[in-house]
Amino acid sequence: MDISTARKRLEEMRDELDRSISYLQGSDPLGGAGYPKDSADAGASLSENDRTEAILLSARSQRDGVLAALARIEHSTYGKCVDCAHEIPAGRLEARPDAARCVGCQGKQSRRR
Repeated sequence: MDISTARKRLEEMRDELDRSISYLQGSDPLGGAGYPKDSADAGASLSENDRTEAILLSARSQRDGVLAALARIEHSTYGKCVDCAHEIPAGRLEARPDAARCVGCQGKQSRRR
């Protein structure tokens, strides 16, 4: 994938994540009414809030990865693995323009977690 195409896709991803994060931060499942009086409703609201927080955390993490990829473009290191400095295969970058690692190093990173 050429750099201009990668930059465009990453910028689109960033913009979409920004919209999603803004929406989720503004969402209030209780409509600003506070906790419901019924304990079952309160439990459902807390569960919904937990789901929203988990989605927000994931979206912020994805956004961080996209911003890091854009920074790699600016520093002319895009497409090189951040661990071993080998080229990341074009197919991987097509599928995941924000990929920071080659497949081998990503596998090692995933196993460490």
